[in-house]
This record gives sequence, C-alpha cells and structure tokens, in this order.
Amino acid sequence: MPIALLALAAIMFGLYNVFIKLSADHIQAILGAVVLQFVAAFLGLGMLVYMKYAQGLDVTATPRGVVLAILAGVAIGLVEILTFVIYGRGVPVAVGNPLIIGGSLVVTTGIGILILRELVNPVQLLAIGMVAAGIGLLAWEAMRAGG
Repeated sequence: MPIALLALAAIMFGLYNVFIKLSADHIQAILGAVVLQFVAAFLGLGMLVYMKYAQGLDVTATPRGVVLAILAGVAIGLVEILTFVIYGRGVPVAVGNPLIIGGSLVVTTGIGILILRELVNPVQLLAIGMVAAGIGLLAWEAMRAGG
C-alpha cells in the first residue's frame, strides 16, 4: 500500500478544508468554488501536459471513464459550494470537516460493500462501525450544542 501517497493525500485534503474554512468569510461561496476549481483544473492540466510531453505518458480514456469523471466533477463541485456555505455560516472546521469526511466515508463504504460487492473482513467492518458511531456522536453533540 502506498503509505506515503496516502499520507500526502490526507494532508492535502485536510489543508483543502482548512483553506476553505479560512476563506469562507472573505468570498462568496460559489465564487470561491469556481476559483478553487479553476486552480485545480490548471494544476491538473499542467501536470497532464508535463507528463504527456516530458515523460511520454499515453493519455487514454473510454466514454465510460469520461462520463464517470464528469459525474465526480459535479459531485465535488457541489461539495465545494456546500463546504463554503457551511463554513461561512460559522460551523467550526474541527466539527464540519469530520462530519463531511466521516459521512462520506460511510456513504462510500456502504456503496463499496452493497453495490460494488467489495469484501471487508470483520476487523474492517468493526472499524467502519466505529467511524459511523463517531460521526453519529459528533453530529448529535453538534446539534445538542446548537452548532
């Protein structure tokens, strides 16, 4: 398992959420999401051009791959807008991020197990249950405290 890449991705995703939280009071939500998406698109385009022309990467795609990538883009675009709105309404990043990320873990794991028929062992299932319980507890406490 590529532990270093997983750790880097986790750090970048955490920073992504912190930067959205810090900017949410200083930019309209949809404009913030558009700026974020343009920067991400140009970064990806730059990396694609570099890998294609400097490293000879063969760029291929099937129609299914393109459609699924478009659907992922729609989903993340909406997530970005919602995240700007959520943090703009004063939700602390220390609460909002675990709820968003943890909730997404429950959704993706459920889809992985129920629809994609991915296998999990009992320890993994226990860990998933603990994540779901933690998200439930965090959400309950946030609602109880009025946050």
